[in-house]
Amino acid sequence: MTDLPAWSEPFAEGRRDAIGRPRPWGPIDRGWAFGDGSGRGLRVAIVDSGIEGTHPALEGRLVESVAVERRGEDWEVVPSVPLDVVGHGTACAGIVHHLAPEAELISVRVLGPDNRGNGGAFATGLAWAIAESGASVVNLSLSSRSDALFGPLHELADEAYFRNVLLVSAANNVSIASYPSLYAAVISVAAHDIAAEDVWFYNPEPPVEFGAYGLNVDVAWLNASRLVVTGNSFAAPHIAGYATRIRAAHPGIAPFEVKSILAATADSAR
Repeated sequence: MTDLPAWSEPFAEGRRDAIGRPRPWGPIDRGWAFGDGSGRGLRVAIVDSGIEGTHPALEGRLVESVAVERRGEDWEVVPSVPLDVVGHGTACAGIVHHLAPEAELISVRVLGPDNRGNGGAFATGLAWAIAESGASVVNLSLSSRSDALFGPLHELADEAYFRNVLLVSAANNVSIASYPSLYAAVISVAAHDIAAEDVWFYNPEPPVEFGAYGLNVDVAWLNASRLVVTGNSFAAPHIAGYATRIRAAHPGIAPFEVKSILAATADSAR
């Protein structure tokens, strides 16, 4: 379908037979996987354009806000007022909060008013989210196409994995390689074409592994408003929200175990 974001083809109607697969276990019940569904006790970092902390859709769950700023030749993470310069980060935060309402949110602002950012700022913000924020899940609805960042971002993805921090990354909305969504250590997400937040698919032929709700999504936006949007950016926080539920229900669970449970509870191709 031409109106879907790039990388979404495996999850589109008429093509889903290709993602059907034999499973090594019976279905895992979502009730067991998600527990009470609250996300209680966990922090989720949103590395993005910032978060509008006063937005009513977030119900006061933003607990920390930082920004990455240039300091001479270096990038530095500094405390920030809870603002969003685009609306994009608030949208992602609202989706996560809707699905895991008792999780705490952390804003890591790395993008500017044009919804673009420097690769060095992105890497610096991601490193802080992994090592300093206390987050168990990090949502990355952004990516870099820079070959120069392939290695540094790969190292950060591995660091997150070994620190037991789960990275959920949207695939770039263009059909070329982008990072970190193509690394095996992260959960990669594109949009499917079903208007249902509780439907997701697993693709047994990555690089993009999961398809989630990202088409015509009603999201929180700037100035306490809402907006209907489409993109892989908005599919990723759906998976991040469900991953937060899983991690809250099963303390200490490893990133690969979360990915396995998400795959086991994914919808069958239809």
